[in-house]
Amino acid sequence: MDKETGKKETATVRQEAQKKAILEQLRQIPVIEVACKRASVSRPTLYRMRAADEKFKADIEAAIAEGVAFISDLSEAGLIGLIKDRNFPAIKFWLQSNSAKYARKVEISGALKVEDRALTEEDRRLIGEAVQEALPTPPAGDETNNNNKDD
Repeated sequence: MDKETGKKETATVRQEAQKKAILEQLRQIPVIEVACKRASVSRPTLYRMRAADEKFKADIEAAIAEGVAFISDLSEAGLIGLIKDRNFPAIKFWLQSNSAKYARKVEISGALKVEDRALTEEDRRLIGEAVQEALPTPPAGDETNNNNKDD
């Protein structure tokens, strides 16, 4: 094995170790900056590796999703602990987030002014165009929905 091949293999082994370390960190804390610091990899290096490797890019997204789920589980466990300790803000938050009865409600009040007028030719043209855009277009050569049949 020549010197150049040895350098490439060493770089590949190092990059694979860095990728593995970053993914492990993202599964625990789904924040790229934190994961990079904990894995001793710079952000630019992470972004270069991600741009060069589609599988690694997908692995990053999966690890972040896993990390978000992990942090959510921790948060819910902490919140339930606070509820058990009769912490009123925690109780209120849980009820507002999980029960329609206690959910935050928004009241909207006001008055509407409806102007009753006849449609102009421009209004009719625009409505016609909108309806034509909304209607499904049959595939080219499809004669099944031809409304101009001579029956």
